[in-house]
Amino acid sequence: MLTRYNAWADGLIFDAVAKLPDGEATKPRPSLFKNIVHTLNHNYVIDLIFQAHLEGREHGFTARNTAEHPPLGDLRQAQETLDNWYIAWSDRITDAELDEKVAFTFIGGGEGLMTRAEMLLHVVNHTTYHRGFVADLFYQVPARPPTTDLPVFLRDAPLNLT
Repeated sequence: MLTRYNAWADGLIFDAVAKLPDGEATKPRPSLFKNIVHTLNHNYVIDLIFQAHLEGREHGFTARNTAEHPPLGDLRQAQETLDNWYIAWSDRITDAELDEKVAFTFIGGGEGLMTRAEMLLHVVNHTTYHRGFVADLFYQVPARPPTTDLPVFLRDAPLNLT
């Protein structure tokens, strides 16, 4: 359910960003990640990092974001592909595998140890947190962001988990 929720919410955000007036998605704003698209790019990078942790491989990143971001359409396509990977992964993972602890190294240094379930929860929470940044940036346009709350997903998106 969480991976499907995350993909649904990402889709709503990308749809809304694409509808903003020209230049608003990449307009420099007072924000940690420069602009709306760069904030979405940060989510994508973190999703890639945790995908690598879940697969037990190196991710190759030295920072939590890239210096530049791809065009919105390219980023959306890449995020959708990654969201679909997370859905497929969650569909095939067993409860025992979710409980397995995975060791990794944090980007900023130091060792981490989390279960796969904790990693998945982090990915969803992290993305939700930064979608909140994007929502705040919408109000600076000004524009109204979409509602991406979990209860709205549970109400509006049919779940087929079988």
